[in-house]
Amino acid sequence: MQAALLMIVAAFLFATMGVAVKLASALYGTGEIVFYRGLIGTLMIAAISRWRGVPLRTPVPAMHFWRSTSGVAALMLWFYAIGNLPLATAVTLNYMSSVWMALFLLGGAVLLGASRVDWRLLLAVMVGFAGVALILRPTMAQNQLWHGMAGVLSGMLAAMAYLQVTALGRAGEPELRVVLYFSLGSAIAGAVTAVFEGFHAHSWRGAMLLLATGLLATVAQLMMTRAYSIGRPLVNASLQYLGIVFSFFLGVWIFGDPVTWMALAGMALIVAAGIGASRLRSQAAPQSNRPTSES
Repeated sequence: MQAALLMIVAAFLFATMGVAVKLASALYGTGEIVFYRGLIGTLMIAAISRWRGVPLRTPVPAMHFWRSTSGVAALMLWFYAIGNLPLATAVTLNYMSSVWMALFLLGGAVLLGASRVDWRLLLAVMVGFAGVALILRPTMAQNQLWHGMAGVLSGMLAAMAYLQVTALGRAGEPELRVVLYFSLGSAIAGAVTAVFEGFHAHSWRGAMLLLATGLLATVAQLMMTRAYSIGRPLVNASLQYLGIVFSFFLGVWIFGDPVTWMALAGMALIVAAGIGASRLRSQAAPQSNRPTSES
């Protein structure tokens, strides 16, 4: 399958996973959903790693720990936002990660004493945050500001996780091992959180939603990983934003999410800023074939 098609299908599967998470949020706590998502992912990736002969032992456990810490925190905040906000709003705020990475790049340049700052990156960051302001306006009107801030924080932490994934790639860690330890960290953190939230009894509907969440997330992550390994990173990064479009239509169709001009304008600004930031970062640094997926 071609890289572009893999990215499109992966974006749709992630959007569909968001639907499963939102439906499951009515039956389970965030910790439980993260736990089952991580457990299913761990089992699937462990089986694939064994089949492909990829060893599970890692020479850089500390790097995996910090990547998992930021990634799992981002995942929990994102799932929490999905359960309490319109689906496309929560997804879009998480996709702000590219803009956050541009901001980190600008901050690093300033701290290192760069004589000049790329004004195009600065413009992309400003456009991205203008989009966030437009998206958060309806949430403030509906007293959902904390839920919106959780989505914003998920994007920031996801950006940190992506940077750590890049560092793991440069250290020679295979993609399957990176995904495995992230899934394992999700299962552990989710279980600990669920102990405090309280576990809920299962129904057939709830169990199917949890299974769908884990399967869709893992398959989408593998497809996105494959797309980044064989395709052009900038094209993949651009196609990834189709997840926002899919989430918008699924949210309106399934949940009756409201359609407002501010939300649509905010999404458009964030997509434009994210694609622009990805293009500028690809020019400023060596390309990485690592996927910026889920968290």
